Amino acid sequence: MHGGTAERSRQMTFRGFAATFVALSAVSVGAQQPTGRPGETAADYVVGAADVLVITSYDQADLSGTFAVEADGTFTYPMLGRIEAGGMTLRGVEAMLKGRLISDGFFKDPQITVAVERYGSQRVFVLGEVRRPGVYPLSGPMRLVEALALADSTLPTAGSEIVIIPAEAEGAGDGNQGTVRVDLDDLESGGESANVRLHDGDTVLVPRAENVYVFGHVKNPGAYPQRQNDMTVLQALSLAGGLTDRGAIGRIEIVRQVDGEPQEIRADLTDVVQPGDTIIVPQRFF
Repeated sequence: MHGGTAERSRQMTFRGFAATFVALSAVSVGAQQPTGRPGETAADYVVGAADVLVITSYDQADLSGTFAVEADGTFTYPMLGRIEAGGMTLRGVEAMLKGRLISDGFFKDPQITVAVERYGSQRVFVLGEVRRPGVYPLSGPMRLVEALALADSTLPTAGSEIVIIPAEAEGAGDGNQGTVRVDLDDLESGGESANVRLHDGDTVLVPRAENVYVFGHVKNPGAYPQRQNDMTVLQALSLAGGLTDRGAIGRIEIVRQVDGEPQEIRADLTDVVQPGDTIIVPQRFF
């Protein structure tokens, strides 16, 4: 298969998977779903300024409605006045409202739920080899594939691995503290463990794949991203469209930099290439 066609097919597959995931997520925004951290659920979302809360009271309809959290982390709630919600989890806001309604003598056992209608206080960064790198609002229990969908998917030049750097790791003495690495092929194939939960301030970094170079008697000579660590000579040739009818399959060479010096290596189709390798297909003798 031509390299460009293969990449377009891969991108269409990923976009379709991402769109399906986002659609299913929209149906279950309020669900108490696992988050990738032990014991954490959607109710553990930490409220901040610019969030819009949906509060439902099963005791009195007048206490139900949407409430915007202001810059100081507060909002005004009927009967109770100014409520401090910034920095609290949804579960914490529920407990606080129930406690206030009980202590102020309004209800004995109020039934109240708190959810988020619009997320505005938290964000994630999607950088590197994606079509639209930038800062995106963290929509509650967002997972990796949804963030990549917001960035319009990865580019053909993306490497085989995605790096997720949590906010608490930035500036830490150990630059790898808390860093998560995700195999892109595993994610695209629907691997559940690869579709990790993101948190406020996380950076999703999609590194660029290193290139291998294919020249000589191939249909599409040029540079191609090495998206897998165990790419073989045959796979690299496939990216270049395969050999022409004049290519010598038995005399393929790899030019590899060894200690700063180019070294010519006779190659078999099953040999594994290294980043920066140049594969040369010579002309047949007859």
